[in-house]
Amino acid sequence: MKQLYIKQKVFSLSGKFTVKDQQEQDVYYVEGSFMRIPKSFSIRNRAGEEVALITKKMFSFLPKFLVEVNNREVLTIKKELSFFKARYTIDAAGIEVRGNWWDMNFQVYQHGEVVGEVSKEWFTWGDSYKVQVLNEEMETLMIALVVAVDCVKSDQESASLVVPD
Repeated sequence: MKQLYIKQKVFSLSGKFTVKDQQEQDVYYVEGSFMRIPKSFSIRNRAGEEVALITKKMFSFLPKFLVEVNNREVLTIKKELSFFKARYTIDAAGIEVRGNWWDMNFQVYQHGEVVGEVSKEWFTWGDSYKVQVLNEEMETLMIALVVAVDCVKSDQESASLVVPD
């Protein structure tokens, strides 16, 4: 089992942050596109190679985020049409998310077997998440999934802000 930690900087306009291991060594580098369309996040490994990309799909009726790992689309997070509360679904072949993923406390299953767990770290400055990877082949997907869900949440929060007259 491997534990990774994602801590975003609260006031970072560029959307840059790192994913660290238990020894606090940088393992992945995440960089968001600031003021570019479509909105995207690139995840790079220690060697600087892009291993995952999260992109907000433009020109769709409801918000949709595509997640690619190693240049292959592996999952989609999309908003469902609902009248009272925002509902999102995660579509992925063989991958299932169980738990409260909106509050960042969930387990990830591949073909019925737990491959990882995510939990939000409380009482920290900024958003911090602990990612436990049980199947190391799923490590990049787990990081991409956490970044994508966080991106969806941020997008939802910014869309729900109401500017008074």
